[in-house]
Amino acid sequence: MIELLSDPNAWASLLTLTVMEIVLGIDNLVFISVLTSRLAANDAKRARALGLSMALGFRIVLLLTLSWLIGLTAPVFSAFGHDFSWRDLILLAGGLFLLYKATHEIHKGIEGEDEAGGGAVKAAFSAIVAQIIVIDIVFSVDSIITALGMAEEVIVMICAVILAMMVMFVASGPISAFINKHPTTKMLALSFLLLVGASLVADGVGFHVPRGYLYFAMAFSGGVEVINVLAKRKSKPAGHS
Repeated sequence: MIELLSDPNAWASLLTLTVMEIVLGIDNLVFISVLTSRLAANDAKRARALGLSMALGFRIVLLLTLSWLIGLTAPVFSAFGHDFSWRDLILLAGGLFLLYKATHEIHKGIEGEDEAGGGAVKAAFSAIVAQIIVIDIVFSVDSIITALGMAEEVIVMICAVILAMMVMFVASGPISAFINKHPTTKMLALSFLLLVGASLVADGVGFHVPRGYLYFAMAFSGGVEVINVLAKRKSKPAGHS
């Protein structure tokens, strides 16, 4: 452990892994932000903290069971000319879940359906936490398997995951507030989730879509949306005068 502190390679691995974990966590952050946007401010904060804490826990547990994790990439059965592993099945199930959830949320947004009553709020909070757990497992498995091989020491990977989660927790509040304040941004975020869900399904059946393409599309669309929001803000005083 002491030797690692003076090893420049370990620090380089830590920095690289931290940045990569933050980038790979964008999908999870968008999902949590969209889900919690329907909750009251205090409940949303609790759900975000709970969701990101569970994501951190899943990642650390997976890192401590590397031999089992590597076994998830071994073929389980073959179908349609493709060898399916447990990782493929997890990604496939997670992708289908994201496609369903994003479509359902878009429908609710268009139809204007809302939960009402204290019991409904409690049920909604429990359901949101359960959904965060499900998608955390998917993103944790994908993230850690992607990170394998970039660092030789498990402690370096654990430190990178912890640092990335701290950054994501700080960013989750402003992102959730922005999505909640701007309905068009929420629809854009749901479209991102449809894109991510489709890519996970494709990955699960053996067709890998490089994440760089997805992130470029998300960054470009997000940039356009920010410009639209700023333009609307500037035109408001003129419209009201």
